[in-house]
Parts: sequence; structure tokens; C-alpha cells
Amino acid sequence: MVKKVLLTVGALLCLFPAMAFADEPSAGMLNMGLNTLWIILAAVLVLLMQGGFILLETGSTRMKNAGHVAGKTIFTVGLASIVWWAVGYGFAFGTGGNAFIGLSDFFYSAPLVGTDAEPYSPTAFFVFQMMFVTISLSIAWGGFAERAKLSVYLIFTLIFSAVIYPVIAHWIWNADGFLAADGAQDFAGSTVVHLTGALAAFAATVLLKPRIGKFNKDGSANEILGHNQVFTALSVLLLWVGWFGFNAGSSLSVGDGFFAYVAFNTQLGAAAGAVAALLISWAFIGKADITTMLNGGLAGLVAITASCAYVEPWAAVVIGLIAGVLVFFSVKLFEKLRIDDPIYALSVHGAAGIWGTLANGFFATPELAAKVGIGEGGLFYTGSWHQLWVQFESVVICGAFVLAASFLVLGIMKAVMGLRVTEEQEIVGLDLSEHGNYGYPEQMKKAQQNLNV
Repeated sequence: MVKKVLLTVGALLCLFPAMAFADEPSAGMLNMGLNTLWIILAAVLVLLMQGGFILLETGSTRMKNAGHVAGKTIFTVGLASIVWWAVGYGFAFGTGGNAFIGLSDFFYSAPLVGTDAEPYSPTAFFVFQMMFVTISLSIAWGGFAERAKLSVYLIFTLIFSAVIYPVIAHWIWNADGFLAADGAQDFAGSTVVHLTGALAAFAATVLLKPRIGKFNKDGSANEILGHNQVFTALSVLLLWVGWFGFNAGSSLSVGDGFFAYVAFNTQLGAAAGAVAALLISWAFIGKADITTMLNGGLAGLVAITASCAYVEPWAAVVIGLIAGVLVFFSVKLFEKLRIDDPIYALSVHGAAGIWGTLANGFFATPELAAKVGIGEGGLFYTGSWHQLWVQFESVVICGAFVLAASFLVLGIMKAVMGLRVTEEQEIVGLDLSEHGNYGYPEQMKKAQQNLNV
């Protein structure tokens, strides 16, 4: 037996002599490799969130549009990835530009390996950031739901991924960006990802106008129920799991384990948002509304995204609680304003994104700000209004840019090609009118047969 083992090892060493003489990897190389592994794992978790968005939008809308919702999500994720590789990453994270935009790394040439002088492989960072632009885009689709042409998704994906999102990412996340220089704290993207997507959704829903049957002539709203609440609940669970990659992955290292602290705060914020939303709906409408509770969990996640690395656990709970309450009243407000938001993107990602960004100005601790290396402590710790002002500045400036750019782009598209399907197509459903098939062929054919009887 011993002879067989020795002969096997000897044969392997002859075939693969590097095994016998390979140098021990340096500490720097090990650190780079572990960080790279974590970032890629986090990127996979963020990509998995697209499954959550598919189920969220599908479950929150009607059966006749289910296949369209699922298919266009995969299509736009693919298209956005190519655009991000070609130009988006260069505008966002390229060097040689200025405080407003990057001007290098177009058609990104990914290095094969990292070096021990780097904290992680640059390719891993590129892949991770690619996932973020696709998430912001999927948030924007909430404002297009059930009434936009497929061609509109195609063209807006190109422009949003190439210019609108990259500019915001450059301002806040690129060291050259002017808001980064001011000390704007947005650890994983309450503003960069969520508010940007929500404001694009706002522009779309205003220009597209409400779905047929949503509002009556007197301004009162009709509830257009989604077809599968179980899908919606499962979507929240998938998004919640993916959010650990979203937030904790933004630490970009395993090092001292700080990413675990970020994950801890993420869980507390989400949990508080779900609980607060359920309780506030129970108190105001007399029923514990499931949809509100699900939105509250997502709102808590959105709000804690900016501050998960900057605040103490008790503050994470407070941030989530306020987000859960805010989303309930925000939904009511948008409905009164006759804004048709089928996926509640404006409330979950917009209102909660603003609150989450501003929350740093109150709750960020000086110690954690110093650890992350951006900005300073918030009002409750320093007595200074400076960080709150910087957070407010980033919300207003980024919000104004995204709104102006989205209204301009979609306004031109509306004038040139039209944004909305015809009334007949909307009534029939986008599955059939845009794709010639049904997401639920058996159920829809049965319904059609019953109508013909």
C-alpha cells in the first residue's frame, strides 16, 4: 500500500513538476485572492437579485404580462452588461477625466490575474460594479410596467447604462468625483443605485401616464391587484438574501471581518422595516397588509444600504423602522397624486433611498467614518451639521440630474417613437402583443375560450 502511494506521488511530481518546487504564496497574494473570491461571490449574490425582481414585478402585475416581465428583465440585464463593458465603466470609474466624468477604460480590457500589490483583482471589481448598474435599471422598470413598448426598454437601457447611471456612480464612488471629494457617504448605493433607478421610474410613469382603469374621473384610485402574492413574498426573500452581497460585498475585502458587521446592520435594518410597515398598516387600515409589510422589508434594506458601514446597530434598527413607516405613507401620497407605480418603486427605492442617504448625516459615528475613510460623524455624535448637509447635497444634485436626464431622454423618445403600447395591446396584454405568446399559456387560453363561449 505504501509503495503504491509513493509511486503515485512520484508520477504526479513527474507530470507536474511545479508541484514539487512551487513557491509559497506571499501574504499579499493570499489577501488579494481571498478578497477577489469574496467580491465575485458577492457579485453572484447581487445577480441573483434579478430573480427577485422578476418575481416581484411578475407577482405585482397581471398574469397577461408575466412572460414579458420575465423576458425583458433577462434581455435588459444582458444588454446593460455589454454597454457597461463598452462605455459605462469608463465613464463611472475611469481615470484621466475630471470631477464630473471618467474618461478611460472603455471596452474594458480585463487583466488575467491580480498582483500581490493590489487589494483585489480589478476584474472582480468590474464584475461587481456591473451587477449594480443592472439592479438600478431593474428598479427603473417599475415605472414602465404593463404599458411600455419593448423597444423603449431597449433604447432606455442603452442610455441609462452608458451615461445616466455612470455619471452618478462617478460623482459619489470614484475618488475623482466631486461629491466623493465632499465626503458623501453612500456605502452601497441608497442614492447611486436605488434613488437613481427610482427617479428614472418616476419620469417614465409620468410620461407614460397611468394604466387603463387605474384612476376614475373623480381622481379616486382603483386597486389593480397583482396575480401572485406568493411570488411577491418569495421575491422579497431572494432580494433580502442578495442584499448581503450588495452591502457586505461593498466592503471589498475579508480582512478583519468588517463585512460581517455590515451584514449584521443590513439584517437589522430590513427586519425593522418589515415589522414597522406591518404594524403601521394594521394601525391605520385595520388589517395587517401583506403587500405593505413586504414593501417595508425592502424599504428597510434600501435605507440601510447607505449607512450599513457607518452606524451602530441601534441606529440600523431606527433607520429601518422609519423606512417601514415612510413607505406606507409614501404609497398613499403617490396614489393621491395620481401617479401609477405598480411595483412601488418610487416609495421603496425613492423615498427610502432619500431617507437612507440622509440618515448618515444623523447617525454616522466618527469612528466608523474614519474606518471607511469617507466623510465624518453625523449630527448626533459631533453636533455638527456638516455631514447632514453633504448628504442632502448629494441627494439634491444626483436627483436633479437623473430627473432631468430621464425626462429629456424619454421625452424625446415619446415624441419620436412613442412610449406606450396601444390601448388594444394593453388590454390584450404584453405577452401576446409584444411576444406572440403567453407566460401562462394554459390559463390564458382557457380564459379566452370561456370568453368565446
